[in-house]
Amino acid sequence: MEDRLLGGKTARYYTLGCKLNFSETSSFRSGFMNLGVTDAAEGEKADICLINTCSVTGEANHKCRQIIHRMVRENPGAFVVVTGCYAQLEAREIAAMPGVSLVLGSNEKVNLVERVVDAMKEEALNPEVFSHGAEIENVFAGQTDDAKKPVGMIRTFQPSCARGNRTRYFLKVQDGCSYFCTYCTIPYARGLSRNPPISTLVDQARKAAAEGGKEIVITGVNIGDFGETTHETFIDLVKALDGVEGIERYRISSIEPDLLSDELIDYCAHSRAFMPHFHIPLQSGSDTVLKLMHRRYDAALFAHKVNYIKEVMPDAFIGVDVMVGCRGEHPEHFQQTYDFLAALPVTKLHVFPYSERPGTAALRIPYVVDMAERKRRARKLIELSDEKTHDFYAQHIGRKAEVLFERAQEGHAVHGFTRNYIRVELPADKVHDDYDNIIAEVELGDFNADGTALMVKNIKLSMPL
Repeated sequence: MEDRLLGGKTARYYTLGCKLNFSETSSFRSGFMNLGVTDAAEGEKADICLINTCSVTGEANHKCRQIIHRMVRENPGAFVVVTGCYAQLEAREIAAMPGVSLVLGSNEKVNLVERVVDAMKEEALNPEVFSHGAEIENVFAGQTDDAKKPVGMIRTFQPSCARGNRTRYFLKVQDGCSYFCTYCTIPYARGLSRNPPISTLVDQARKAAAEGGKEIVITGVNIGDFGETTHETFIDLVKALDGVEGIERYRISSIEPDLLSDELIDYCAHSRAFMPHFHIPLQSGSDTVLKLMHRRYDAALFAHKVNYIKEVMPDAFIGVDVMVGCRGEHPEHFQQTYDFLAALPVTKLHVFPYSERPGTAALRIPYVVDMAERKRRARKLIELSDEKTHDFYAQHIGRKAEVLFERAQEGHAVHGFTRNYIRVELPADKVHDDYDNIIAEVELGDFNADGTALMVKNIKLSMPL
């Protein structure tokens, strides 16, 4: 229902960080659209700017500040709202930035649109209230100025199952984390693990199917810990979602190795709709470093999970998170990580140089890796990742595969993904129709020009290429 104040206004959204943030931003956008707010056109000044921030590294914080300044500069007079992990951890710093109107913490995500509407109405009635800078809405949940870690006070859950401008839906099934790894601020930014009941998530998946959705990515902070709130289990959720008619594909965005049970792997291998695609955080292949990080597994358990996936799903795509240069990672520990990953049948490495986070236990570890060495180690693992991904793709040249094509700009190549997450490209001169959200059988050809996808050699559609 269009709101009298917001109807006809335009908005611009910027999301940093994880798939979970993108899912939440899509839900915020839908909420504003229901009130009559449309997306600002390219080059048009927006009336509302929403920035959903990340704080996983110091570099992420820096990028958030850059984006906030840019949005304020490019949209003079806009009502600028900042939310997300950086907003939760550094609310007062953000509130002091010129042009920022409102800073919303993790508890406020559940009713973010309403908070923004109320604040804009207050600004319209009492502009002097906002003349001094941004308002902070309950970010610290009543704690004192120096209490920047209200872990137990973040209790709300913002539901989200949206696709925004994308083809795939992103279903948020869990939020927060109770693990407290020594390098991480996520429990402070998002609170402890919590989730809604399976029944509500199944209803959201059914709604996505009714809207024509074919693929859902299951997102969260620590999704394998699902059930902490409702005393259910993640595999119960997987089985329930697998039964939703109309959804042809599910992907598990990321799951901790200690929570990835053999039972879950077996179920995915024989399920109707769960894809042979896993993303598993490793962080380090050195048991010494894993202990310093307070991770809840060792390298042997991680290797078992990867090898077992490949045993029951030989063509599975396996992505791995790796952190390099953390406190306590001596050269021999990095070499252990490199050798460990080189020997494992993983597909892609997501490599992150360690970044010091204020207030984390890792700062008490004495051995420090200088920044140049962190970057060198990251480059070495990225090179290994490129080799592994290229080899995985090359093994599939000439094979047939089912591809879900995604939305593309007119006159541009269309891209999509196979069941096992190989990126596929259909060149622009062979695009004769709208392929968005279409699953087609293709024959995979050679690599595209930049080596990031396999070309479509033949495609099974009603029209000829």
